[in-house]
Amino acid sequence: MTTSRNTWKQSAIYFMLPLAGAGTALVGNRLLSENPITPPAIAQTTNRTSTIADPNFIAAAVDRVGPAVVRINASRTVQTRVPEIFNDPFFRQFFGADVPNQQRRVERGTGSGFIISADGLILTNAHVVSGADTVSVTMKDGRELRGRVVGQDPLTDVAVIRVQANNLPTVALGNSDTLKPGEWAIAIGNPLGLDNTVTAGIISATGRSSAEVRVPDKRVNFIQTDAAINPGNSGGPLLNQRGEVIGMNTAIIGGAQGLGFAVPINTAQRISQQLISKGRVDHPFLGIRMGSLTPSLRDQINSDRQVGFRVQDDQGVVIFQVLPNGPAAKSGLRPGDVIKRVNGQAVTKSEQVQQAVENASVGGNLQLEISRGGRTTTVSVQPGAYPTQTAQGNNE
Repeated sequence: MTTSRNTWKQSAIYFMLPLAGAGTALVGNRLLSENPITPPAIAQTTNRTSTIADPNFIAAAVDRVGPAVVRINASRTVQTRVPEIFNDPFFRQFFGADVPNQQRRVERGTGSGFIISADGLILTNAHVVSGADTVSVTMKDGRELRGRVVGQDPLTDVAVIRVQANNLPTVALGNSDTLKPGEWAIAIGNPLGLDNTVTAGIISATGRSSAEVRVPDKRVNFIQTDAAINPGNSGGPLLNQRGEVIGMNTAIIGGAQGLGFAVPINTAQRISQQLISKGRVDHPFLGIRMGSLTPSLRDQINSDRQVGFRVQDDQGVVIFQVLPNGPAAKSGLRPGDVIKRVNGQAVTKSEQVQQAVENASVGGNLQLEISRGGRTTTVSVQPGAYPTQTAQGNNE
């Protein structure tokens, strides 16, 4: 993302960027950057080939997709209070009674996006448009269109924008569930204000948990790529060798090279369809803070008197905190409980519990087999709707 001099306040973790001034994400301390609408029919190609016949396949892919990649400019007006010192009578004799109580300034940020329907629906990152008063979309052919945010989901960093236009170029979506490390990856976006920049590399890994990417409050298993991603790439497409979108470029880790991350397109598509149909996404949640239990962590817990509980297990997912009046609390879960199974499936990592909760439904039932004080019991929990304002740490 490129920003004006008045850059919006940046948090230590990119997903928490209030945006405007964030067309790209921040990981560690490095910036990367009204009526329901019927979901569009999105083209999805399934043709796969194990060899590349065209040595210019990257150029061919970019030719197909480039016209559907856009630059997104977002801005918001921020009001700040004038320092109290200016209300001092000493200063008033110089400035008079006209000193305002508040000052206003406009903050701007730039990101990328891609068109998924010919009638003007565009996917981008939620942090690109978060808090924005105005959104404009610039096409590759130079047209500038006014955009409206249909909906945004901070937990997955997916947002949908609509512009009033017809017969727009669109992308074709691939299948991110079938990706393998070593496959080609092509990124298109507007890094550092350089529109329609193309970089290429490979898929370095799949299924990177949000904790591994250092954004533990998110619900995404990221695609990792070494295709160069820079500020302003956020929201742009990550393509396979056939020019199909397989991910949405989202983040980098500060101080590292060749470590870019993208939201899998299957996740982005699932979230976007809910945003398009009802303007929001209802994520299930239990209301616990948890961690993956290891023998080392068990010893740390049992040697720390301030923790308030002891555990006997050395494997599973330990509950550190239970949110008062949350679904877990209402079901009788307690700090110190160790989750061993969810709906009959063994779990050893907190990410597995997180994914099981995400796959559940609000108001449904999850059967948790837990170990408590050396005894095993089963607890039935009805997930509630995730209160996004409480997103801190590894919460479920």
